[in-house]
Amino acid sequence: MFKFLPALFILPIKTARLVDIVLNWPSDPQLIIVLIVFAFIIAILSTFWFASIVSNIHHSSHAKLQEKHAKDREKLLLKAEREKAKISLKNNKQIDQSTKNIIAKANFKVGLAVAAAVGIGGIMIISQLVTIGMMMLVASGSGLAGYLVRARQDRLDHDDNLTIIKLKQKTSKILSKPKNSPKLEHKH
Repeated sequence: MFKFLPALFILPIKTARLVDIVLNWPSDPQLIIVLIVFAFIIAILSTFWFASIVSNIHHSSHAKLQEKHAKDREKLLLKAEREKAKISLKNNKQIDQSTKNIIAKANFKVGLAVAAAVGIGGIMIISQLVTIGMMMLVASGSGLAGYLVRARQDRLDHDDNLTIIKLKQKTSKILSKPKNSPKLEHKH
């Protein structure tokens, strides 16, 4: 608003001075023509001056609006990325929980089968069938050892997958942190 103030003071002063010159000076046709041309030049220059001021105000408000939209867009993208990470983490926890439940049930069944085989082997040793009893104990022991090795391997693979997921989440958080967006500079 204050940008228009100098022009609003200068334009009426110049116009009043021109009127004063026309009224107080002799009415020479050449002087009147010169004053009319001079008034026309002042009007054109004033028009360009006001147009320039309005153009600067328009560009300034447009730049502020673009900056506001860019910040809003960045906030929306960041919020969406956070929600995506939360959903992914929630799904991973549900998968882990269901996997643990399934593994626990399977471990119980295998433990029960191994215990039954050891019990049968012990009964056979006691009942004088030593060779068959020893074979039963060795078979159940090696089966249990194989199952334990496989369970350990699955657990290590699962831990590696969790580590990879956590690393991905950390890198996505680092990448989605808001950066200092450069401010748009305009000539005023």
